Amino acid sequence: MKKIDEVLNWLLSNIEHEHTAIEIAEALQLDRTNASRYLNQLQLEGKIEKQNGRPVKYKILKQTAVNITPQTVDKKFSLDFLIGAEKSLIVPIQQAKAAILYPPRGLHTLILGETGVGKSMFAELMYQFAKESSMIMPSAPFVRFNCADYAENPQLLTAQIFGVKKGAYTGADKDREGLLSKANKGMIFLDEVHRLSHQGQEMLFTFIDKGYFRRLGDSEDKVFAEVQIIAATTEEPESTLLKTFTRRIPMTIQLPALKERGLKDRYMLIQAFIKEESKRLSKSIYINKNALESFLLYDCPSNIGQLKSDIQLACAKAFFNYKSQGKGYILIELSDLPQHVGKGHLRIKENRHELEKLIRYQEDIFKFHFDEEDAYLNEENMHDTYFYEQIENKLSKLRSEGLNDQEINQIMSLDIEKHFRRYIVDLAPKFRKEEIAKVVDVKIVEFTDQVLSVASQKLKKEFDEKIFYGFALHLNGSIERLKNGKKIYHPKLNLIRVNYPDEFLAAMEIAKQIDETFSVETPLDEIGYLAMFLASTPYELTGEKATNVSVLIIMHGNSTATSMAQVVNTLIGTTHCHALDMPLSMKPQSMVELAIEKVKEIHEGKGVIILVDMGSLVNFSELINNDTGISCKTLDCVSTPIALEACRRAVLGRELIEIHSACSELMGRSVTVNVMRDIRKTNLIITVCFTGEGASERLKDIIKNKLELGTSFEVVPMNILNRKDFAESIAKYRQTHEILAIVGTVDVEEQGIPFISAVELLAGEGITRLKKMVSQQDEYIKIGESLSEHIVSVDAKLLISYVRQFIVDSERKLKVNLADDVKVGIALHLSFLVDYIKRGISHKDKGELGAFIAKNSREMALMKQQLVAIERMFEVDFSQSDIAYLAKMMLSNHQITV
Repeated sequence: MKKIDEVLNWLLSNIEHEHTAIEIAEALQLDRTNASRYLNQLQLEGKIEKQNGRPVKYKILKQTAVNITPQTVDKKFSLDFLIGAEKSLIVPIQQAKAAILYPPRGLHTLILGETGVGKSMFAELMYQFAKESSMIMPSAPFVRFNCADYAENPQLLTAQIFGVKKGAYTGADKDREGLLSKANKGMIFLDEVHRLSHQGQEMLFTFIDKGYFRRLGDSEDKVFAEVQIIAATTEEPESTLLKTFTRRIPMTIQLPALKERGLKDRYMLIQAFIKEESKRLSKSIYINKNALESFLLYDCPSNIGQLKSDIQLACAKAFFNYKSQGKGYILIELSDLPQHVGKGHLRIKENRHELEKLIRYQEDIFKFHFDEEDAYLNEENMHDTYFYEQIENKLSKLRSEGLNDQEINQIMSLDIEKHFRRYIVDLAPKFRKEEIAKVVDVKIVEFTDQVLSVASQKLKKEFDEKIFYGFALHLNGSIERLKNGKKIYHPKLNLIRVNYPDEFLAAMEIAKQIDETFSVETPLDEIGYLAMFLASTPYELTGEKATNVSVLIIMHGNSTATSMAQVVNTLIGTTHCHALDMPLSMKPQSMVELAIEKVKEIHEGKGVIILVDMGSLVNFSELINNDTGISCKTLDCVSTPIALEACRRAVLGRELIEIHSACSELMGRSVTVNVMRDIRKTNLIITVCFTGEGASERLKDIIKNKLELGTSFEVVPMNILNRKDFAESIAKYRQTHEILAIVGTVDVEEQGIPFISAVELLAGEGITRLKKMVSQQDEYIKIGESLSEHIVSVDAKLLISYVRQFIVDSERKLKVNLADDVKVGIALHLSFLVDYIKRGISHKDKGELGAFIAKNSREMALMKQQLVAIERMFEVDFSQSDIAYLAKMMLSNHQITV
């Protein structure tokens, strides 16, 4: 470093005072003449100023301090170790140093940035820098305070910061010191400062101006303090803070979002976070290339905080696999990643060039091991140090209880994800209030924000964007009904009161505020609905355990039923299918008694489907029902593919009647009567909310206004208050309609039916998805019209309807995701194949498919089931080669989705 730079750095490090040439020469062991020459040169460059008088003294100019760069400082400080310090964070760090070093006590600072960019950590590093540069004493306090914690009570918020005098308000039974007093001679960090009321902001800028403040309720005594303020907000300061307040904050620092920082910064952050976990475990952690690429490319709206949480979740799952499977190493694979992270792997194509530059010389497996000299992060752990120990202890406990590996995996996966959900409370994306305000009164939007914030504090849980939108839509409809004198009825009110007492009490308080704000009288039934929104899993609030139809196979022979059940459970990946073997020597009465006890044991509340081979077993369901009262249905002459289908539908939550009917149809029973009715189905979009009225009706209106739906489309609002009734309604609609999507205020999972949240619909993405679905339906209609010119052996339009249904069902059952052009190709192939068979035209053999058939027997069986309807309607028989080729087309064109 040049001598002149040493002089400048020394002045920066001693910025509080003015200094003579002699002092500087002695401190830096320079000749006095040279020191004077350097000082004069710095003055000419406009970096320092000379003070009149004797002896002549020099000091740094304000603009010099503000424009200082890390390269001009010889010493490395905590701020300099931040990832991105030499690139994406270079300007913020310059500003931070200038704010701390500016005489005499630094500049008050406002930090701007999205949730999760690291504003809290950056503020703490500014405090560390102040100590490292001797601007404050090593023992100087650093007080953190989040204004959002008391946002619902402005008076209490003000009291926390400034203190309170005894008697200032009810409950103020003694004088209490405020946080500003506790931060004297140090720094205070006010996070979410926009939550501070205008009165609080005025009190704060008065303190900035005068150096003293008065406690709440005290109009006489002044409290003096020397405190540097660092404030932070996720909002635009112009719209949320008083101009008189922001004018008194001379330094504003904008922290960039993660998406603005480039892949190199993200790679270094990933590396640092994995190494932190490596340190906790005292073991190296490996990650395969696919998983690393996903972390580098996935959409991470809550920035660094979310990235860290997602990495910790992946590490926890990898650690569990390491322990449960007895692996010799901890390896993070794509399957260990949260679903939204795994989607990053789909972006490789457009980012391949940048990825190759970043990790081109790496292997397929990356190793990370903690190093004491790694980049400085200084962020609090988002889960405790003993979490991995807890995983080990829970694993040992579950094994000691005799649970199998599949059950342990399910329990542990839920526990690990539940643990991490507690730590991403502050990472939810900012509510897009302007979107909901387009369809809901702004007053209701603001009211929803306010009451959910209060409820969040009282119930110690956070409400995501979907709950916010659903609550606002529901409230909008309910207030309208109340003002129009319409009755609100909740059929499960007592159930809600008993099972969710805390949520119900919070809902009662919200109801009081509704009455005061909107001049209505909220009935008890409406409070029940409000409580449902406040509950953590609102779709489960029916009071009914999420149960399934039980599956029991009974067959003659020593192991026939057991073997079939084992095959079914293995292929589906469950233990839901049960079996009873009936030796040929056993009397039917003895078997009935065994079956009765078995049905009682496995019954979950939704009935039992009994699969048998022949003889007296056919009548067992009636005998069991008469004895136990448990609903049972029997299917005889059952094969393994039928047992597979029955069990698959059961674990998906289908009703007993639907399972029996569907399997009967696959076996060729009672199909022909319904063929014509089932195939020309009306397209249906379902909107849902708890009541089936306010919110779902509003969503219906939005869809009809945004989409040009012809007469072949319907939009039906439904309620989801009762899970069983809802599932039965869906099953009935499936018979007469093609359900394109379910749109709702609460998540609804129905196999094979896409779900679109109210959030997506109002933000625009949902409408785009619906338009695509509608256009795909129109595409099949056009294909049918075009085929009419080429296919004469059958009704081409009718055929394409069957083909479309075949593709939809096959995608669902084979669990594949096909591109639109692939679906069109399959539709054309299958349509012409039917025509060839009907006309007796021999079609080419598809090549050697023996190996494929042997390897994919399950898929072949499922595919054959899907083709039954086409075979029966058009009186054709598909060869094994035809079926195998269709299955191969679907499996080989599967697009990976995560």
